[in-house]
Amino acid sequence: MSKQIISTENAPAAIGTYSQAVKVGTTVYLSGQIPLVPETMELNSEDFAEQADQVFKNLSAVCEAAGGSLNDMVKVNIFLLDLANFATVNEIMAKYFEQPYPARAAIGIGQLPRGAQIEIDGVLELPSTN
Repeated sequence: MSKQIISTENAPAAIGTYSQAVKVGTTVYLSGQIPLVPETMELNSEDFAEQADQVFKNLSAVCEAAGGSLNDMVKVNIFLLDLANFATVNEIMAKYFEQPYPARAAIGIGQLPRGAQIEIDGVLELPSTN
């Protein structure tokens, strides 16, 4: 199978040697998104909840560019500077996803690019009709 690179101006441009997402068959591997505003490539806020909201907006844009939606995600990895924000992530994630929810990991880490407090990546499985 060949791989297709997914790219959209509605999500932050890659800031390194990676693509926003790569599609192989009906599976899409989404690179990590941090809370950058696509138009400015700057963090949207210092507030954690606002950062998490922006990350889900960015992920949604990449999912849509691939022909799917957040609800087609089957695996989500969430990287947090402070695991005390876990409950906030759950609240915000519930605004973007419908049940059944994807499989998920939440990992506490020491540092993220550009001073972000959260990064999320994942795997999207497109409906076989796409």
